[in-house]
Amino acid sequence: MAVPRLFAATSIVSAVAVGALLAGCSASVNVEKPELKMSAEKLANLVAEKLAATANQPKPNVTCPEDVPAKVGTTTRCKLTADDGSTLGVTATVNSVEGTKMNFDIQADETPTPAPS
Repeated sequence: MAVPRLFAATSIVSAVAVGALLAGCSASVNVEKPELKMSAEKLANLVAEKLAATANQPKPNVTCPEDVPAKVGTTTRCKLTADDGSTLGVTATVNSVEGTKMNFDIQADETPTPAPS
């Protein structure tokens, strides 16, 4: 029984470390002009790439619930799911739009949610 708990604790510590590293990160991406929004899948990929680069780790599993319009101040909550099932919330906020380029601030929560038992 101690081994699964140790593994879960290690995964949660890793998720917290990723969260600590992401404080104040930002990223940008070009979007298609007709819809002037970014798809949920594209945003999830952008967030995952930023997390991986910041933490020098493999790209994590990130999902975002909805497409994001190219409007400054628009915020969405994405979710990083660790291999053990624990999760970490990530907020992505549009901080500027330059033509078809959207710039985001990405902020991870400080505390992960443990995996269901």
